[in-house]
Amino acid sequence: MSATIASLRESLCSETTPLPIRFRALFSLKHLAVQNKGTAESLSAIEAIAAAFSSPSALLKHELAYCLGQTGNDAAIPYLTQVLEDLQEDPMCRHEAAEALGALGNADSLNVLQKYLTREGEDVSVKETCEIAIERIEWENSEQRKQEKLRQSDFASVDPAPPMAEDDEKQTVETLEKKLLDTSIPLFKRYRAMFALRDLASPPDLPTAVPAVLALAKGLKDTSALFRHEIAFVFGQLSHPASIPALTEALSDLNEVSMVRHEAAEALGSLGDEEGVEATLLKFLHDKEKVVRESVIVALDMAEFEQSGQAEYALIPEVASKAL
Repeated sequence: MSATIASLRESLCSETTPLPIRFRALFSLKHLAVQNKGTAESLSAIEAIAAAFSSPSALLKHELAYCLGQTGNDAAIPYLTQVLEDLQEDPMCRHEAAEALGALGNADSLNVLQKYLTREGEDVSVKETCEIAIERIEWENSEQRKQEKLRQSDFASVDPAPPMAEDDEKQTVETLEKKLLDTSIPLFKRYRAMFALRDLASPPDLPTAVPAVLALAKGLKDTSALFRHEIAFVFGQLSHPASIPALTEALSDLNEVSMVRHEAAEALGSLGDEEGVEATLLKFLHDKEKVVRESVIVALDMAEFEQSGQAEYALIPEVASKAL
């Protein structure tokens, strides 16, 4: 293990390290895992990320799972499978582990995903995530994928579902909104409409951007908490000011589930240079839900980053174990 990875691992795994510093260490490790794919350095970075699953923070563990899914490295599969199979783990973490297995796209994960899709008494967000992950893996390994024409996305993330294929029909905000909100069709297809709308909202000066954001905002009224949380995540990717009212409403709704409110808080953090956002986040710094409180702490750090003009929301590896 290199000194850089050892230092980042120390920061990530220490319960005495401030949460924002741990998040920055995590994103640094993810970057190293992706940039050095196929090397011992990448495996060390993945092991360092997985080592932090011993943390009591559900927010951190859910982010660990997300980052492992983004590495594109099958070495992450055993760690993610272990989290999904741990019935004592927070459902938010287990759902993220299932989603990450879908992102990695390995057909060998289908059996374990099917197991928790059909497990009696399973948390609904975990079941729904397994359903989407199965469909994504099947799509990833299908002939259909080779034939589809996908719009080039501005986002480098591996998403739970690909955007709707351009050759399905002429894509407009209106047609995609209709699919997004149609609860009679499979979640995977609705997710595809969601990510197609996201892509129509970037860059933010596109004529379709504001209408696409407003269409996505309607998804925050969906009956599925998983769906609502993904809408908030997409808003975090877009960082479009038009999403601020909907995100503020979601965060402010004390009857909303914490997995949605926490994602809304983090999305607002990505808009931290917009007027009033920081003041909104500060209102929830002492929220009764731990995952929301922690998300607000991270979001305020993200807001500070947005205002600072720094290039990367990550630690400089050489100072990984020091406060910024």
